[in-house]
Amino acid sequence: MERVAITGLGVISPLGNQVELFWDQLVHGKSGISIIDTFDTSRHKTKIAGLVRDFDAEAMFGRKEARRMDRFCQFALAATDQAVADAGLNLEQIDKERMGVYVGSGTGGIETLLAQSRLLQERGAERISPVLVPMMISNMAAAMISIKYGAVGPTLSPVTACSIGNTSIGEAYRLIASGGADIIIAGGTEAAITDISLASFGNATALSTRNDEPTKASRPFDTNRDGFVMAEGAGILILESLNHAKRRSARIYAEIIGYGATSDAYHIVATHPEGNGAYRAMKLALKEADIKPQDVDVISAHATSTEAGDWSETKAIKKLFGEQAYQIPITANKSMSGHMLGAASAVEAVALVKSLEQGIIPPTINLDTPDPVCDLDYVPHQARQAKLRIGISNSFGFGGHNAVIVLKAHEGRT
Repeated sequence: MERVAITGLGVISPLGNQVELFWDQLVHGKSGISIIDTFDTSRHKTKIAGLVRDFDAEAMFGRKEARRMDRFCQFALAATDQAVADAGLNLEQIDKERMGVYVGSGTGGIETLLAQSRLLQERGAERISPVLVPMMISNMAAAMISIKYGAVGPTLSPVTACSIGNTSIGEAYRLIASGGADIIIAGGTEAAITDISLASFGNATALSTRNDEPTKASRPFDTNRDGFVMAEGAGILILESLNHAKRRSARIYAEIIGYGATSDAYHIVATHPEGNGAYRAMKLALKEADIKPQDVDVISAHATSTEAGDWSETKAIKKLFGEQAYQIPITANKSMSGHMLGAASAVEAVALVKSLEQGIIPPTINLDTPDPVCDLDYVPHQARQAKLRIGISNSFGFGGHNAVIVLKAHEGRT
């Protein structure tokens, strides 16, 4: 089996559109949540979200090309451009038949679909764009990355709701480990902050309505949480076989050493109350990594800031780690970024890579009154320096999809 390295990172997020800016904001406990000013929210209960700011697609791709892409594709390509450059990939020297793309999205081009639907009602069928379908379908981010970079190897667009990022990374890891590819561009992207999605989540009473204090709205593990905060963005990682990365003298951030995927088989939106699926996914990931629970130095929690989700994840961690659970620091990135849905775990994987590289655990902000049920070490308020070798990242999605990855600091890091 091939060892699998991470050699490049790219991020578009409410906390910044470059990895170092995103990481700096995360470490300093800055919130990316603000009032929605992209559409009228006067009839909505929730008026806040984690919006990507200062993103000029036309400047990046040109006006004509940008107009032929939905926002979720724009995010994915922008993050990929960063990651490819960060990895130092020389595309002229790579066997592109062994280079693939595993990038998914939960909602795809929902913004384009809504705009074209309004146009249909107002001006008729003859005004609908002939590129509506390719702009809308969720595999188009992976397709456009493949086209741009000439990656003619395996291309996959997983749709596992909020666990898409980890599913993409985990499946890419297994393909490379089995010798099926040398390089995979992997991650997730989402641009779902629209009138209709905000209304749907709001009517399901899933969203925070702390509209007067946006930066304090996302509160994982806190007694006074009142729901999650929608966000948007993209996270992309360059995965390579370790041998391939070494042959081209690439900088190696970390290695992926395990992946676990399960289904709750319980409910279309609710997580299993005892965290059974989450527990099994973590257990499988550690088994594949051939490590013991006591080897884990940090956990990046799914932690969306809902009562049921926080409770079930905490129970799952306790069930797997036993008394050791109280000794492992747990970070909740969504307290700052909000919930980027299909992009969330890919962006959180980037954060975990940076944690292992720099020995810093980002804080869980807004944890002012810890929920008595959630009594573990969630690194409240302030980042923490620690010696970190192995970290796991949890991701759980609607429909009961669970995906967990295990990352290890590379021995040769400087």
